[in-house]
Formats: sequence, structure tokens, C-alpha cells
Amino acid sequence: MNEGKFVFSQLTELLPRRKFDRIVSKYNGNKYIKGLSCWNQMLIMIFGQLTSRESMRDLMLSLEPQRSKFYHLGFGNTVSRRNLGNANDKRDCRIFQEFAYILIEKARKTCYNNDFEIKVEGNVYALDSSTVDLCMNIFWWAKFRSTKSGIKLHTLFDVKSSIPSFIYISEAKLHDVKILDHLVYEEGSFYVMDKAYIDYKRLYVIHIRKAYFVTRAKSNMRFRRIYSRKVDKTTGIKYDQIGKLEGVYSQKYYPDKLRKIKFYDSENQREFIFITNNMNVEATEITELYKERWKVELFFKWIKQHLKVKTFWGQNPNAVKTQIYCAIITYCLVAICGSECKSERKIYEILQTLSISLFDKTPLKEMVRGMSYTKDNSADSNQLIFNYF
Repeated sequence: MNEGKFVFSQLTELLPRRKFDRIVSKYNGNKYIKGLSCWNQMLIMIFGQLTSRESMRDLMLSLEPQRSKFYHLGFGNTVSRRNLGNANDKRDCRIFQEFAYILIEKARKTCYNNDFEIKVEGNVYALDSSTVDLCMNIFWWAKFRSTKSGIKLHTLFDVKSSIPSFIYISEAKLHDVKILDHLVYEEGSFYVMDKAYIDYKRLYVIHIRKAYFVTRAKSNMRFRRIYSRKVDKTTGIKYDQIGKLEGVYSQKYYPDKLRKIKFYDSENQREFIFITNNMNVEATEITELYKERWKVELFFKWIKQHLKVKTFWGQNPNAVKTQIYCAIITYCLVAICGSECKSERKIYEILQTLSISLFDKTPLKEMVRGMSYTKDNSADSNQLIFNYF
């Protein structure tokens, strides 16, 4: 990375330009375009995410003093509020959706969560959704309730790499369980989810694909125990049972055996009952896997606090989806940056550093790693040492 380049330019060099151009050609994204290309559009959107711009006007005002640097930043020479707004409204959001998945794949290969200590083979995914409330007068197309609109972000979060592997945007009124129909299950992987996703017919699909699910049992679940396993009650495990579901439809939709585990959380003084189709993993590890589900909640909290997915720079569905996918691209780009620079900093810390340094010409690796300026170099000093008698 050249020291003479802006930090923003060094950062965007990590983006696979050729793959992006192939996607643009696939959807004719640059057809009849003379000024602001899809690449220029995406870089401006990434800049807005990195600097936490509140609106399109705010983004344009922040860019205006830097107009002489547009060429070096990759923005092109025709940046305006109108051009960017039209691009977000009309250019196919699937361009940025597919490119986001390319970056997700790259980030998952390069990033690894050192905090994950559960010894299980296969990937571990946490599935959940988060609702973003919208103004009904502006976003009338996103019907939710009688008084407000909204969209829902369905996310399959790869716990081992801390990278979302699947993102689906829908109207807020779509039930969570229906998202299971859109997933492609990996053999040997674990899918951790809460009670909202319990549908025995859909859970059985996970089972026949030779993948595993971990979820909490509903209070009205009818379960017939076949036998129990020995447990160490000092670990909080009350019982570990193997059995089958009772009820006409439950048996029809899920005819195979299930595993039911009761766990007492002494810290919060709560009892949890888990069900899974995995018969080999220790009961304590099943409870630990369910705890990992909270990382997808933390991911939603993180992107809502540090990226712009709650206030939008456009009003139609295409513009909203484009902004969300650009936010995911930014998240993955920062994660890849930390991995490429071999930084031990968290993604939030890297983002905060980049947000105030995009126009600097400091080498990106030094900035992301974080040079220590508090080290005492007095022992190596070449200054003369005076002895006073």
C-alpha cells in the first residue's frame, strides 16, 4: 500500500474490482451512464457509512470541501446529491447484494473469532432478525402496523468468524419462521435459533440435510421420553433425555428422535429447556452453543449504533436495500482490513480510527495496527546523561 495514497484509497484497494465489474455487466448497471458509475456510487456509499452521515444532504456537505480529491478517492467528477439519489433509486440493488456476498465469503475465510472455545466440528450459525421502524408517510410501501412502517433484517451469523453469512431483507410483518425456507443448510453445521423458529416440518428439513439445530422448547411441547443419559448435576444439567414428539401433526412432521436437555442457570436463577437433533455433543456444550446465539443480537446492536441502517438516504425499496447492502460491504471491508493488517483491534475500534483518518496519507497497516507511543525508550536514548556530584 502506497504511503502517498489517502487512507480511504488504501482501504478500497482491498475490494475485488474485477468481480464487481462482472456483476455490474451482468445487470447492465453502467448502461447509458456517462458520469457516476456503479463503482463511484458504491465508494461514496461506503464513505458515508464510515463517516456516519445522517442524510444525503449531510453526505454531500461533508464531501464538498474535498472536491479536488474526488479523482484520487475514486468518486469520479460528477458527484451530486441528485446523481447519487437517482443512482440509489434506479440501479439494481442486486449488484450490491451479490458483491456483499463476495465480501462475506472473503471475510469468513480470513477472519476468525478467537473467543470461540467450543470444540465442535462444522460451522456454528446464529439465526435471528431485527426490525427497523420507518415513517409510514415516507416509506408507505413497507407495511407493518396501522401506525408505522418497517423492514426486517434476517441474518444468519457465522459465530466462528463474526461475519454474517446470509442477509435477507423483508417487510417487518413477515414471520421469522418463513426465513428457514430460504436457507441452504451445510452438512455437519449447527444452526442456533430461538423459539420463534420452531416449526417441526422445517426443523426436519435441517435434520434430513444432516445438519444440526439447537433451540429452546416451547412450553406446550409434548415429548415422550424413551431413555435418559447420565448427567453431572453440578454443571447445571438437570436431565438429558432422548425421545419423540407426541401429537398427530408433530409426529407426522418430525418422526425421528429428538434430544431434550434441561439446564438451570444459577447465575440468573432461570431454567431452560433445549431441543436438538444432535446426539453426540455433550449436554454442557449444547447449552454453550445456545449462549452463542446472543452474538447475532450484538451484531444487530453494533450495526445500528455504528453504521447507517436506521436512517436512510432514499425512500424507495431499491434505495433502502442498496444502503443496507453497502453497510454490510463496509462491515466486511473493515473486518478484512483488520485481518489483512494483522491487527488485534476489534472491528469497532478499527472503524472509529478510520472514520477520522480517511484523508490522511498514513500507511493503512500502521494505522490499523495502532502504534504504541507510550513506550519508554529512555534506555535506548542517545542523549547524554549528566551525573551531578
